[in-house]
Amino acid sequence: MMTVATFTLSDEQRAILALWFELNASLSSYHKLIHNYDSAQLAWQAGVESWRQLGIHHSHLTRHEHPEKTRASIDTIQQALIEEKYGLLFADQPNYPAQLLEIYDPPPLLFYRGNSELLRWAQIAIVGSRKPTAHAQKITFDMAQYLAQAGYVITSGLAIGVDKRAHLGALAQTDVACQGRTVGVMGTGIDVNYPNHHDRLFSQIIEQGGCIISELLPHTLPHKHTFPRRNRLVAGLSLATIVTEATIKSGSLITARLTSEQGKQVFAIPSHIDNSNAEGCHHLIREGATLVYHPQQVLDDISVQLPSQSKQHQLDHNSKAQSLDKSVFKQSATIKKTIKPQEVKPAPSITVPEHLTTLFEKLDWHGQDLDALILVTELVPAQLIGQLMELELLGAVTVQGGRYLRI
Repeated sequence: MMTVATFTLSDEQRAILALWFELNASLSSYHKLIHNYDSAQLAWQAGVESWRQLGIHHSHLTRHEHPEKTRASIDTIQQALIEEKYGLLFADQPNYPAQLLEIYDPPPLLFYRGNSELLRWAQIAIVGSRKPTAHAQKITFDMAQYLAQAGYVITSGLAIGVDKRAHLGALAQTDVACQGRTVGVMGTGIDVNYPNHHDRLFSQIIEQGGCIISELLPHTLPHKHTFPRRNRLVAGLSLATIVTEATIKSGSLITARLTSEQGKQVFAIPSHIDNSNAEGCHHLIREGATLVYHPQQVLDDISVQLPSQSKQHQLDHNSKAQSLDKSVFKQSATIKKTIKPQEVKPAPSITVPEHLTTLFEKLDWHGQDLDALILVTELVPAQLIGQLMELELLGAVTVQGGRYLRI
């Protein structure tokens, strides 16, 4: 169900929207005008020449010369609010997420769809590669599911890959009371679904009680500059950021950097050293990010960051989560959810018989299909399938999406 508070825009709110429209959502120009005129109304009422003297960009000046277009845009937004197509929060309202007011450049407004109350809950960001390995997809899903069941909201950027798995993991709750604990931050206007094939994900988040937000005006299309803006909000909303898998050039490292600059903790999940998809995580760990291999480690570290008024509430959730069914975070790599971090023991070693050693050494953690394994092992199909079955029975190999990979 979509929860939207409809209201008639005040004169000051209309002026904020007017500036946001004419400045094309430029944060620097907006804050410059507010600083010089003290209010959005006075800033919008100022003439073009006054704006020019402040060094406002000429494209913004051109829009300021045509206030009738601005008013028409605001009227369209007001009508959309009445029709409950989306909601709108202003920075001076009590239900605006307070944690965003603490970042360097908070947005003056947020458009949203879904349950905006989640924005004030304790949040943990999970981000990573758009093309994660099968192993990283599983880790991301399981970790998001565990943390959501512990009472936290999982925040991510609605991209393909890790972001999507994080949202879906948070939504995969058997307990109705735990459903919908995810916030998606858009790099487009609130009414522009991107990527296009994520329509179902957007709907699922809203229908299950989650929330989707954007600081950008409706109809804003994706652009390379809008996604770093989104990343700062993902970091700003959250108590900490977890990077489950990322290349060295991944945008997730921007989110991690912003998280660190905001004085918050960055967690990174390690992988094997020849996984190029995880170079970003290894770089973060080398630069000081906290290495984690179990979600409870994240909970233990961030519990001290919770505001005092919500700490007991969150601890109650954590206690409940630890007493719930232990199937949420299934064994993955060398970890088990059924024991606390301080009790984690290495997974039992597996002895691979000599006749399977050649095949086992050709397997990796990315996963390979049968055709690829036939090429690298030079085994005939029947012999290869038989050996793979033996390795599966030994617990040394798993199959995901038709690809065989080490455990």
